[in-house]
This record gives sequence, C-alpha cells and structure tokens, in this order.
Amino acid sequence: MNLALKMRHVAVILATVLASAGVAIPAPQPSMVMVTGAVTSQPIGHYEFCQRLPAECNVKSRSAPAARMDDHAWNVVRDVNSAVNARYIARTDLDAYGVEEYWTYPTVFADCEDYALQKRKELAQLGFALSDLLITVVRKPDGEGHAVLTLRTTDGDFILDNLDSDVLAWNQAPYTFLKRQATFNTGRWVTIENGRDLLVGALR
Repeated sequence: MNLALKMRHVAVILATVLASAGVAIPAPQPSMVMVTGAVTSQPIGHYEFCQRLPAECNVKSRSAPAARMDDHAWNVVRDVNSAVNARYIARTDLDAYGVEEYWTYPTVFADCEDYALQKRKELAQLGFALSDLLITVVRKPDGEGHAVLTLRTTDGDFILDNLDSDVLAWNQAPYTFLKRQATFNTGRWVTIENGRDLLVGALR
C-alpha cells in the first residue's frame, strides 16, 4: 500500500471514529462554494472562441461531484497555476491581436482569459473533470473586467489567477464574481448569485 493510499485509509478510519463518537466533522462553509443561478449570456470573447473551436464548447456532462483533493492533487494544481503564469508574456488582446477581445490558447502572449483557458486545458489533460474547471468572469476593484479559472472541489471553490501565484479560496479574492461556465455544458454560462455582495479587499 503506497503512502497516499495509507493516508487516505487513515483519514477514512478517523472520520468513521469521529462520526461514531458523535463528533461533528467540519463541512465546507457556504461562503466557500459559489451559488450559481440561471443560464446567462456568454462573454463575447468566449462566443467567438466557440465559433472557431466548436468542439471545445459542446462538451456536456452530468456535473459530476466536485473534485476530491489530496496533497498530490493540490501540488499539481499549484504547479500548473505557477507554470502557466510564468510561461507567457502578459499582453492585452488589443496589444497582441489588435482587437478588444480575442480568447485563445496562448503561444507567446496571453491576456487573463488565455491564461485561464490554458490552465483548464492542462488540468483536464491531467485528469480533472471539465465540470470542475470553469472559466469565470469577475470585476476587479477598479471596475475592470477580468477572467480567472474556478476549480470546484469538495472543500469549496478555488481560483487560479494570472495575477496571483497562490491558489485562493474564491471568497478570499479581491473581486466581484459575475458569471462562469456551467458545470453541465462547456458552452453555457450561469450567473454567480452570491458574488456581487462580497466584501473584498484591494487588489494586491
């Protein structure tokens, strides 16, 4: 039995012992999970991305349960976040392509949504479900639009951001959350209902 399997076995035994002893096992707090609402419009950049790459935007799922993370999985996520952030030169779409919005997998230059797309692609290739990897549109404290990648886990929702080397719980990020890809279809988007009233700090 390898170390990871042993640790998981110990965790299961511990949880069973705690439950039988009447000790409450902590659950993710409501604020750690985004509450989503109705289907809403795609960002124009994602719509045009889907027109160019329709196979990317027609992946349907039953919205499998959020990823169950262990130390190895978290290390993988952090490594991908850091590696992608370091790999490309940050440029706006206007500077890189001469248009306001152009969502694409980056080669040399990347805007915020390009970083998010690349992280989503690499984590999916490493075995994470697309229903747990959701491009998300937010507003920065200065009012500027921004995009990040949301990772759904059994411990809550976390974001991978090209402006931060850390992987943060979504409610620790200094943003107003507006909408994200739906868990059930890569081409659909839903509102984030508890994202507009968060008290957020200044952008670091």
